[in-house]
Amino acid sequence: MTFTSLSFLICVSLLWLMHLVVPSKCRWAFLLVASYGFYASFKVPYLLLALLAATLVSYGCALRIESGKDARSKLFWMWTGILGNLSLLFWLKYLPFVTCNLNAALDFLSGGIRFPSVQQLLALGVSYYVFQGISYLIDVYLEAVEPERHLGYFSLSMSFFPKLLQGPIERSGNLLPQLRNLSPSSLAMLHSGFNLFLLGVCKKVVIADRLATFIDPVYGHVHNYYGISLVVATYLFALQLYFDFSGYTDMALGLARCFNIRLTPNFNAPYLATSTADFWRRWHISFSSWILDYIFKPLQFSLRDWARLGVPVSLLLTFLVSGLWHGASWCFVAWGGLHGFYLAVGVLSKKPRARLCKRVGLDKTRVLTYWQRFVTFHLVCFSWIFFRAATVKDALYVAYSSVADLPRSFALLQSGERDFLQHVALGRSVSELLFALAAVVTVSTLGYLGTGAKRKDTKSDELAFLQRIPFWGGAIAYGAVLYLITICGVSAKGFIYQQF
Repeated sequence: MTFTSLSFLICVSLLWLMHLVVPSKCRWAFLLVASYGFYASFKVPYLLLALLAATLVSYGCALRIESGKDARSKLFWMWTGILGNLSLLFWLKYLPFVTCNLNAALDFLSGGIRFPSVQQLLALGVSYYVFQGISYLIDVYLEAVEPERHLGYFSLSMSFFPKLLQGPIERSGNLLPQLRNLSPSSLAMLHSGFNLFLLGVCKKVVIADRLATFIDPVYGHVHNYYGISLVVATYLFALQLYFDFSGYTDMALGLARCFNIRLTPNFNAPYLATSTADFWRRWHISFSSWILDYIFKPLQFSLRDWARLGVPVSLLLTFLVSGLWHGASWCFVAWGGLHGFYLAVGVLSKKPRARLCKRVGLDKTRVLTYWQRFVTFHLVCFSWIFFRAATVKDALYVAYSSVADLPRSFALLQSGERDFLQHVALGRSVSELLFALAAVVTVSTLGYLGTGAKRKDTKSDELAFLQRIPFWGGAIAYGAVLYLITICGVSAKGFIYQQF
């Protein structure tokens, strides 16, 4: 049952109406049952057990950390909780990958001993609540937060259904205080939540799922395509991924607001970033801040004696872990390694680049900003090749052919403009591609208007402008959005980031 399905919309509407009449002291229990019921709707019993195990391990170990008599005892319980959470993640997500690669290594070395093959299990949402549990344990150990003694509130913070499958990865300091004081949403909060949810649905079914119809055939059989077709497919995937994930985030934040809960915003115009570091301050913000606080900073501290190399090496290791978190595949490791490499080079070359810009007179100019955005966007798009490709071999073919076979693509102009345009449109009609790009522009404009021309923070409400215009204007705007969803939307596919 996904956010865009009719059954979910009916269920969540009834759920919202019911929670209004539930006594305030029982709302946490009502939402907890609803959240576990939502997770159970995927009909994978072991996922419920995994969520319960992560919750109990994190809850129990946090209490033991607080009651620990000395630093050694506190450290022991922190690591017990962390390893307990990671063991769940390893079992559900990484065991088949590890055994497969170990068997390949053993075959190469001896050809004798082999580990039994392990079936890949569904790990829907596990990465997100495991990371939330780990951050909670570390924060309790560092005395940044006090452990939650109410098991019900803590269980709800781990399982709250809008953020359960794809985040945001919430910190206990943000979510738990809101769960202790549940009350019905104000009309303004409800309106804001509805707007966000509606925009998220529009991003998903009108843009992301439509773009998938262009991209999936190409990346499913990359060797059947070459040159500019692969370039176009990669750019379209960059758009698809953003609108798919930010669409889910908008829906999650919108649903939470309907229950008077504010979740952490996850995006802030990432493709306008002026550096890879800036990109990660704008993309999947809850995750990037998590790896900054709990992986990069400890690594940076431990490598503080490495002089200039300490930060670059810490960044490289951090983003290798980031890649592995996204999936048990060498493609994801390569993708994370690329971003680590970008960031490491950025740190090492920061001063020479600043001197060069100052020397040529580009320092603090708009030209430099546009150039930085252009370079950053293309570096990110290049990394998306490894993120999307099925194998490293496929990714390398896409990267090579995108450049080497461009002359072959443009040679099609000699045989006719129609053949070239069909090549650019990935075998579809040019009008279909133009319609998809028009949808991108339309929905992006709605979001742009909603947050203002200069989006300096991530707390602005999408579509907030609808609350400031006359009724007739709002009716037209809502009609346009509903038209896009019902008439221009395509059959909803699963969210890309649910697999992580």
